[in-house]
Amino acid sequence: MAGEASAEAARKSTRDVPEREPEFPVPGDERAAAFFDLDNTVMQGAALFHFGRGLYKRKFFDTRDLARFAWQQAWFRLAGVEDPEHMQDARDSALSIVQGHRVSELQSIGEEIYDEYMAERIWPGTRALAQAHLDAGQRVWLVTAAPVEIATVIARRLGLTGALGTVAESVDGVYTGKLVGEPLHGPAKAEAVRALALAEELDLGRCAAYSDSHNDIPMLSLVGHPYAINPDAKLRKHARRMDWRLRDYRTGRKAAKVGIPAAAGVGAVAGGTAAAIALHRKRR
Repeated sequence: MAGEASAEAARKSTRDVPEREPEFPVPGDERAAAFFDLDNTVMQGAALFHFGRGLYKRKFFDTRDLARFAWQQAWFRLAGVEDPEHMQDARDSALSIVQGHRVSELQSIGEEIYDEYMAERIWPGTRALAQAHLDAGQRVWLVTAAPVEIATVIARRLGLTGALGTVAESVDGVYTGKLVGEPLHGPAKAEAVRALALAEELDLGRCAAYSDSHNDIPMLSLVGHPYAINPDAKLRKHARRMDWRLRDYRTGRKAAKVGIPAAAGVGAVAGGTAAAIALHRKRR
């Protein structure tokens, strides 16, 4: 009886061992990619506000405009969420400031501003997640409402594949002060990711997406591996309900939740426009 009891205990202990979570990201999976929101996900604060600080330093605008940028940035840092009114005001301010300037000039300045204000604000934890995808041989894209020129600089400096961002209209290389379509925000991000995945022959069910904001739930819901990074209250609640993975680098806390939701998403014209422009620039 003792032998039988021992054998049964051994068999039971084998059955009770939890299955190991599959390796992720999967090395060599060329049909998988990762999509990262920028503001408060990859970088502390909002890229557009840091860019505004750099432009002020170069006398693109006066102290009154700087005070507005500073207030918007302080509110964003404290609230940790994107307020549509603040973001719209920031975009309008940025468009009026760059109107009449050459695209090449702003791209060059963007490189300098990254070193001055943005490099030290990259979250090491999120950077490590992006690097894991790169090390696995996968492509990694930033997807942000920030101007595509800024997003492209950040993506290049981090060694990422590329960026999808809001596109400002230019004629003969000079900004007109208008947008091409709408800002790449909310549902538009999901449509941009969908368009890019189709063009690049990616399987969204094998892709990952990362964001801090509930505004990006459409993008997160589109992929098989959604992550809530430094989530706002609404996203944290939704992520827990959907059993999504959570990472919080603001206080050192880290929680992991495993879940693969069904593919979902909402379309917008701006997303397709941003994806098409990114692909065009990549292939030139």
